[in-house]
Amino acid sequence: MKLLRFWIKNARCHALAQSAWPSFLAVALALGQADFSPLLALAAVCGVMLGHMGCNLFDDYFDFRVQNTSFRNTMAREGMRARIAKCPYLTSGQATLGQLLAASCVCSGLALLAGLLIWLRRGEPILLIALFTAGLGLAYSGWPLRLSYHGLGELLIGLVFGPLLMSGVYYAACGRLDSSILFIAVPVGLLVMNIIYVHSIMDYEPDKRVGKKTLAVLVNRRGFMLTILGLVLSLPYLFISAGILAGRLSPAYALAFLTLAPAAMLFRLMRQYTRDPRKPVRRRFWMGPMSGWDRVLANGIDWFMLRWFLARNLLVFFCLSISAAHLASSVLGRP
Repeated sequence: MKLLRFWIKNARCHALAQSAWPSFLAVALALGQADFSPLLALAAVCGVMLGHMGCNLFDDYFDFRVQNTSFRNTMAREGMRARIAKCPYLTSGQATLGQLLAASCVCSGLALLAGLLIWLRRGEPILLIALFTAGLGLAYSGWPLRLSYHGLGELLIGLVFGPLLMSGVYYAACGRLDSSILFIAVPVGLLVMNIIYVHSIMDYEPDKRVGKKTLAVLVNRRGFMLTILGLVLSLPYLFISAGILAGRLSPAYALAFLTLAPAAMLFRLMRQYTRDPRKPVRRRFWMGPMSGWDRVLANGIDWFMLRWFLARNLLVFFCLSISAAHLASSVLGRP
């Protein structure tokens, strides 16, 4: 159990909301369909989360092979605003690269096993979605594509955690696909992408130094970074509006607009960061849960984690509002 907890922590379990909430939302949307299977829905959610942890571990493996991530600590000592080392369990010697690779393969293998179990009931589409998604996950930082090093990582995350993930879980849960789910899956994917993009803006200097071309590094101008952020934060609401106006979504889905306030606050905080990264930030109760906050303050990374938590909580609030809208529209007998 100690070993299991060790690797779950190293797989960045705090980031599992990025895959868990879209998965839960897809299951909620599938509820009430004729061939809904709770067992297959559970297998899909577990498979997604295991795959997510596997990809996180593979990301650490490939990043560490490019350059030992302790360079962040060196930058911090030089006075540059940088987080602590990305994978301290490697830099401290608690685990080796070989052990990391083994743990990555175990998580990914269990995820594919879940996909195979669902395939036995649902057929080829779920297997194709699972394999394609797994391939993109490895291509995020793995050779030969290494998309996150060429400014495409954020777009890939949006595709994987939005349309692909939600379509796959929805299909696993009820055995069918509905094109109207794209009006929800694309916004969800954009909000997951937003978490990674906010991350990359704050990691602009470290990523630039190590040669990792995130979207922020590729843009290379703080004004354009904010323009893209504004677009990423606006498009989800435009998609929901389009779905309602086209009659593919019930008017109840306008509940999603309740999340505009945290979206606006996040944009404001990121604009503040690009202008004055050392300006103190203040946590507010309505920003949502931020676990281990005392430890965050003690480590001096509240400037990073508050914005990251807010981006994550925005995704959670959005998924909850869509779930409530779906429940309301089901009660009213609307699609």
